[in-house]
Amino acid sequence: MRIIAGKYKGHQLVAFKADHIRPTTDRVKETLFNKLQFQMEDSKVADLFCGTGNLGIEALSRGASFCTFVEKNPKSLTITRQNLEKLKVPADQLKIINMDVLAFLKSYEGEPFDIIFADPPFTEKMAHFVMEAASVSAGFGAHTVLAIESERKERMEDRYGSLVRFSKKEFGDKILSMFCHESALEGEQTND
Repeated sequence: MRIIAGKYKGHQLVAFKADHIRPTTDRVKETLFNKLQFQMEDSKVADLFCGTGNLGIEALSRGASFCTFVEKNPKSLTITRQNLEKLKVPADQLKIINMDVLAFLKSYEGEPFDIIFADPPFTEKMAHFVMEAASVSAGFGAHTVLAIESERKERMEDRYGSLVRFSKKEFGDKILSMFCHESALEGEQTND
């Protein structure tokens, strides 16, 4: 696993052994960040189910100003911290929260994020529940973009309240969906 672009480009992330982590592949990551390239600069990002910190670190590498890493698994949190330390990511650009993601979304009271990444555990088929929680969370604002990975066979709607899916890409058994507030799409055509 490596950082693809930006100030940490080419840096390898720490090797690990953890059956519960399925890192986002470079191919999916490339597609995702190509879609977000014009929103990345100075953005406030949340990396939910951060696992290794891969997506949040990639965002910081590409110009995001701050990332909140959310994860409840102690082993994953250790790996995330090791990666942040290895790359010497400044402490004032990040926050690590040891918490269940659904509880985090429901209790969040800060400013909305610009970009939210969510890669729920593939064994738990919970993407639908993450989207339900995101649709009523203070973390999702009128200009937020949420990218979520899900399994092909699990439930995923095209709309959750005022959040609408504007992009869907399939990568084998994985689907990358992107959601935004319906007001952000007025007068625009969706493109995949």
